Amino acid sequence: MSDLLTPSQTVGPFLSIGLTWSGGHLVVPEGSPGAIRISGIVRDGSGAPVPDGVIETWQADADGRFDHPDDPRGASGSGFAGFGRCPTDGEGRYQIVTVKPGALGDGQAPHIDVTVLARGLLDRLVTRIYFPDEAEANAADPLLSSLPPERAATLLAEPAGEGELRFDIRLQGEGETVFLQI
Repeated sequence: MSDLLTPSQTVGPFLSIGLTWSGGHLVVPEGSPGAIRISGIVRDGSGAPVPDGVIETWQADADGRFDHPDDPRGASGSGFAGFGRCPTDGEGRYQIVTVKPGALGDGQAPHIDVTVLARGLLDRLVTRIYFPDEAEANAADPLLSSLPPERAATLLAEPAGEGELRFDIRLQGEGETVFLQI
């Protein structure tokens, strides 16, 4: 018996029944105190929008806590699920409505974890969204500080108006988003 894993073949196309749901992009209800909208476009290696992808986000609450027993400080008890899922539309666009997470208290800057699922990928891709108004925390973040500035910039959302941020994802090629090996 071999200890080798069978390699992934591809991610998707997906049977969409149950994969997405109305309001899946709402980590918090619209209009909630401190709510922010993060939107962007997923592009492939040639720069074309990816019309049939799925973006998932997960994050800590505004206090940097998870309501889960695996949080080293114990479950927060806040009831904040911190999970969102949004399919990309015909132009590769997605959006998530959430709150800005707090720092986790372990040296990492506030961030949102992101999974990208799309046709042609051999496995899901994982990246992070960092916030442009956290310059000091971003400079000290172990991941961001380990990257060349031009690569770290692919993980920073851009201001797009009051309560709005833009975070485009480039799957490969020039300006490719930094993806994490997990």
